[in-house]
Amino acid sequence: MNVHATPSQTVGPFFSHALPWPGGPLVVGEDAPGAVWLRGTVTDGAAEPVPDALVETWQADAGGRLSGSGFRGFGRCPTAVDGTWAIRTVKPGTVGADEAPHIAVSVFARGLLNRVVTRIYFADEPERNAADPALVRVDPQRRATLVAEPAPDGYRFDIRLQGEGETVFFDV
Repeated sequence: MNVHATPSQTVGPFFSHALPWPGGPLVVGEDAPGAVWLRGTVTDGAAEPVPDALVETWQADAGGRLSGSGFRGFGRCPTAVDGTWAIRTVKPGTVGADEAPHIAVSVFARGLLNRVVTRIYFADEPERNAADPALVRVDPQRRATLVAEPAPDGYRFDIRLQGEGETVFFDV
């Protein structure tokens, strides 16, 4: 008997219903030193909000440690009807000597056969960003799609899934 792989298919939209949990967006408590909100909107190729996507974040703690510090480092937030998402966390420290502080992000959404993966860098780290080995390989005209801007309660990072201003996604 010959067995053949079946083609990929979209499986959503259930991401925002089946995968979140109540504490998912809360990587740290409100009273955690350095706690900030990381907020944004997920939009599609027509700049319309994606109401049923899921945003996951992975990061180091403020000291740049990936494990052993009691810091969960993982957040998961479904988008709201208007495509918005928010995760309360801390700005990560630097993991490697050459790397700028960053947060790894996965986005799951209907119409995607696989998750898309990107990074969030921080606008208030211009010198570190200029030397980051991954960021410097990105077309200079598109780098801004990877940089979160300061906001009153933390940072803003919008995700555009395709089209003009599309967020840079990494092949993993």
